[in-house]
Amino acid sequence: MARKTALTSLSHISEINLTPLMDLSFILLITFVITFPLMEQGVSINLPAGDAAPLPEEPARTISINREGDVFLDDDPIDHAALVEALHALKRVDPSTRILLRADEDLRYKHVIELLTLLHKASLTRVALVTQPADPS
Repeated sequence: MARKTALTSLSHISEINLTPLMDLSFILLITFVITFPLMEQGVSINLPAGDAAPLPEEPARTISINREGDVFLDDDPIDHAALVEALHALKRVDPSTRILLRADEDLRYKHVIELLTLLHKASLTRVALVTQPADPS
């Protein structure tokens, strides 16, 4: 009995079809473009509410302390000794460096005072305590 399909017809499929690969690439690109702005940037801190004037738009370094007392310099975790070194280095580079202090509202006051003491010893005096806007109701 003779074959109904020839083996030579299979040799014509010598290229990979890139259309499904391109579709998948575009779907992934769109997914990342949509979800990237929704991702939380920085350290998750529940800031206390306060009625304060908005901060001026100028370069500043951020020090954050979360509920557990972990310290972050510009969203990077840092230990006590490294923080002291970094603060003194900031003072040497730019004595007028502005520091934004973000502390969780459930954090013990002692941790904030310790950090303010470190800033004072490093002679960094331009410090702002960051709060979230107060609820008008």
